[in-house]
Amino acid sequence: MQEMRSVELFSGAGGLALALERAGFDSVALVERNREACETLRLNRPNWNVLEGDVRTVDFASFGEVDLVAGGPPCQPFSVGGSAKGYDDSRDMFSEAVRAVRELKPKAFIFENVRGLLRPAFRNYVEFVRLQLTHPSFPISRNLTWEDNLRRLERYHTSNRKGRELEYRVAINVADAADYGVPQRRHRVFFVGFRADVEARWFFPSPTHSHEDLIRDQFVTGDYWKSRNLIQPKSVPKSIEGRVRKFVALPSLPMTAPWRTVRDAVVGLGDPRLANDFDGHFFQDGARSYPGHTGSPLDEPSKALKAGDHGVPGGENMMRKPNGKVRYFSVRESARIQTFPDEWKYYGSWTESMRQLGNAVPVDLGFAVARSVAAHMMPHGRGQRLQSAR
Repeated sequence: MQEMRSVELFSGAGGLALALERAGFDSVALVERNREACETLRLNRPNWNVLEGDVRTVDFASFGEVDLVAGGPPCQPFSVGGSAKGYDDSRDMFSEAVRAVRELKPKAFIFENVRGLLRPAFRNYVEFVRLQLTHPSFPISRNLTWEDNLRRLERYHTSNRKGRELEYRVAINVADAADYGVPQRRHRVFFVGFRADVEARWFFPSPTHSHEDLIRDQFVTGDYWKSRNLIQPKSVPKSIEGRVRKFVALPSLPMTAPWRTVRDAVVGLGDPRLANDFDGHFFQDGARSYPGHTGSPLDEPSKALKAGDHGVPGGENMMRKPNGKVRYFSVRESARIQTFPDEWKYYGSWTESMRQLGNAVPVDLGFAVARSVAAHMMPHGRGQRLQSAR
């Protein structure tokens, strides 16, 4: 198989890096500024070239030819739980993602971020990012506002510029990780681009799992409970009564696998209060339930794990048992929910490990995207470059 080389920015705990590895990419470099996250990467993959520091100081030209650039620019500027300053936030690193594409000229790129990026307040800025990634060589003026630069880019984009500069075909898609086998409701936005000279007819991968088929398994056939030796609840949750009646009235074959649940994720780990052989599977005291923070039910996908700026958030990182009691997910349970392999270890305290996990790309979601991109890159030989971009 032909080697495909990748560079990843903002690598964090390695969720996307693992996905790229599984998809067949050979890592040239991983850039991350958080010390503990870098130690996590080195602990698990001593052979990876982990560059610890500010991405703005990285000399991309030193990496040689690269087929793919990937990464998750910091999401705090666009997160619903953050200050939502967007472009005016000093943590906005999309400009560095664009610089990496401009200097490395990869055949393709994958950038991911939070769903909050697509809020109406950021619509114009998302278009600014999309057009920069479409035309990464276009000079952005530091003497103008981003809105003025957007207008310049729009004029350029609609001009007769074909074949003159480095150009990418860019698609923006929103995905729920639960639809791709991740036992977690986690929505992410993906910017995926292919260089204009790469004849890839790419589309975002279709979901492999669904809520409808979990409902069918739990409350129509009952297979969910039977296969796990559990007693099926006597009543159907009010929120899905209508869909259950529909399935009963109009039986049909399942089109996808059922969503995976918290119970599926933590199977075999046991109670973290007891001795076990799993790294990071220990009990953390202090969990409590309060309005809006009631934990994740065992028989549904987890709520999206959160990183938190001041410790670990409560409701999103807790398990809610059938009796209503809650406890924090252990580090290993959180890793299972993010679909990291059990052998993947985390450097740092419980709070730091949970922060890394709360910021991570679910491995299985990243793999679904990376594999589809890799498949469309395969027919094209390495070293293809636009003549005018050299």
